Amino acid sequence: MFAILKKEINSFFASPIGYLVIALFLLLNGLILWLFKGEFNIIDNGFADLSSFFLLAPWVLIFLIPAVTMRSFSDEKKQGTLELLLTKPISLFNIVLGKYLGAFILILFALLPTLLYVYTVFQLGNPVGNIDTGSTLGSYFGLLFLVAAYTSIGVFTSTLSDNQIVAFIAAVFICILFYIGFEGVADMLSSSFIEQLGMNAHYKSMSRGVLDTRDILYFLSITVFFLVLTSKRITTKGIQIKEGKILIGVLIGLLALNAISSNYYGRFDLTSDKRYTISESALSIIDNANSPIQIDVFLEGDDFPSEFRRLQLETKQILEEFASHNKNIVFHFLDPIADEANRDTNIQQLSNRGLTPMQLSVEENGKSSQAVIFPWALASYNGVTVKIPLVKNKIGATQQELVNHSVQHLEYAFADGFSKLINPRNKKIAFLIGNGELKGRYIEDFLKTVSEYYNLAPFTLDSVANNPQKTLEQLKDFDLIVSAKPTEAFTDNEKFVLDQFTMSGGKSLWLIDAVAMEKDSLYNTGKSVAIGRDLNLTDFFFKYGIRINPVLVNDLYSAPITLAIGEGSEARFQQFPWYYSPLVNPESHHPIVNNINLVKFDFANQIDTLKNAIKKTILLKSSILTKTDGTPREISLEMTTEEPDPKLYNKPYQNLAVLLEGEFISVYNNRVKPFTLSKEINNSKPTKMIVVADGDVIKNELGKNGPIELGFDRSSGQVYGNKEFLLNAVNYLLDDNGLINIRSKEIEVSFLDYKKAASEKTKWQLINILLPLVILGVFGFIFNFFRRKKYAK
Repeated sequence: MFAILKKEINSFFASPIGYLVIALFLLLNGLILWLFKGEFNIIDNGFADLSSFFLLAPWVLIFLIPAVTMRSFSDEKKQGTLELLLTKPISLFNIVLGKYLGAFILILFALLPTLLYVYTVFQLGNPVGNIDTGSTLGSYFGLLFLVAAYTSIGVFTSTLSDNQIVAFIAAVFICILFYIGFEGVADMLSSSFIEQLGMNAHYKSMSRGVLDTRDILYFLSITVFFLVLTSKRITTKGIQIKEGKILIGVLIGLLALNAISSNYYGRFDLTSDKRYTISESALSIIDNANSPIQIDVFLEGDDFPSEFRRLQLETKQILEEFASHNKNIVFHFLDPIADEANRDTNIQQLSNRGLTPMQLSVEENGKSSQAVIFPWALASYNGVTVKIPLVKNKIGATQQELVNHSVQHLEYAFADGFSKLINPRNKKIAFLIGNGELKGRYIEDFLKTVSEYYNLAPFTLDSVANNPQKTLEQLKDFDLIVSAKPTEAFTDNEKFVLDQFTMSGGKSLWLIDAVAMEKDSLYNTGKSVAIGRDLNLTDFFFKYGIRINPVLVNDLYSAPITLAIGEGSEARFQQFPWYYSPLVNPESHHPIVNNINLVKFDFANQIDTLKNAIKKTILLKSSILTKTDGTPREISLEMTTEEPDPKLYNKPYQNLAVLLEGEFISVYNNRVKPFTLSKEINNSKPTKMIVVADGDVIKNELGKNGPIELGFDRSSGQVYGNKEFLLNAVNYLLDDNGLINIRSKEIEVSFLDYKKAASEKTKWQLINILLPLVILGVFGFIFNFFRRKKYAK
């Protein structure tokens, strides 16, 4: 076998055709990946990875490998040496294996120079070395398995004829059939079984660094089958009935082995951030989908900036991962504005459904242009449709940062959408009323949003005075209570009911203003007095481990206030600094606040945390340039014209939102109870509570046509992260399946250094196009020098 292997390699490199085949492979890859414009150009794409190469390589190899293998047996047949070879004291399979390994090693020689691509991306990464080596290594492994299968097909087709051209064409045809042919037939017949017979279905995940034993076994099965088939083909007698039975037995055995492996397999995500490992929480959701979930993704088009082409690719890959787990996940990519005739109509229809378009800046050849995309998906299941946002907005983010945040958010976005479709709403939320909380119209947008997940109802504590036991039992029917900016003090009876609700394991979200101050009064009179607001909750929160202080947080990093200046026809609106509206950029990686937009506060207060057994997590805090202003205090709009003294802002990072988790001790433990209950609880079950020191964080503005989206600022057009923060808070408090924890998953998209790539573009193009050819030429010279020297003796 080794003698045959050695002969194959020597004869290949002794022929100029061998060098020509490898040179064409390297030149074609080099030109497409580094010089020609298009979606495969690595430098133009701007990403520090080799995904373009691993997508292109299978197509180039479809022609390279048949060119290498076409002479394996056809040449032996043509020269009449096959019969002589068969008389050697070596088994037929070993003869085939020697030919096969010789061709396989030759392909490896052709792939070795492509390691220059890895070095180039390594050097051009931002920073240098910013390449996922695990993913790259895994992708090379996947490519080797594909090469192994292609090579076995090529060796087999070389037995079909003594004409090398016929063998080449047959190999190309069968490779194409296996790579995409079965996938095309599967699309027509809607058959997942036929799709799994094709190579592309197994290579896709391997090409991005995910090794699955099912995919490995598939490629090994293809390789073994064609090698066995080849060994039966080269006999002088041809394939007899006995050999035919053996082949059928081998085929059935391989199919059975692959069927068994579908239930017992290992999956290894070699990417550094495990981006293609879907969480168990997300998978458990789609496990319940027993009919198709149809997903239309509107990320399709030709003029996307490179960053958004990456978002398109990542979206497709995450959906492929979902679909590989449950075949009921069916998705299509659509371009809603491709048809110029219906472009405006489609844009209007999508906008009416809440799918707002996004305008992008496209830089190409030094010229800037604008492109419109719809970064949305629509998912439908059993007649119900939900919209899924694909772009994660963040104020001040570049397009690169925007895509990075969006890619990190994709798994949660789709899992959240699937959860809305599949899981019934079985949790109940009580929005407290009766203590001067915000009226429904001021929290309507949040109510509309959260109602997609949970059942909502208002709840008043007024009946506590007459029948506290009944009130408590009714309150226990709810899983969460929300108190949105109460302005009237709670009685001891009400506090005791709320305390016992917590002791029973109830969750709560408190949005509290410890200072009475409203923007409306400022707009009306130009000034107002901020005074402490006594809600009779000080001892309540103190026992749980926090204290809300009646001070105003004054933060230089804040949202502006919009005021009218001038009179009559010369009146206009202008923005001024307003340091009582802190803009909080969440720095915690807790799933509630991870990767969310800036959260806007108005007249926020400061929270102290106290030592006790409750776990406390600071979710939001002010910036480094913060001070606290005591009350009572006059607040005037004239403050907008005053220049702040940074030296006075010496109380950084004031706590604005705190998560409490653990087993709470009753506020009324070892105290006289306001009334008697049938069963009093002094130590709670494990539960959670979130306290936010600002009631306006949930308040939406009102427009002419009703409530405006929570967090939307009409003057600047920005959308702050208030709604997402509060929705995440509710989801975290009520999440039983851990879905919200997906948000803490960190995924980093690696970019090239644009400036370095632009300035050194020619250098790296020459290295990757010409250097592999030079290496090949040097190798050929050395090989033939020693070969001539050997045979000259």
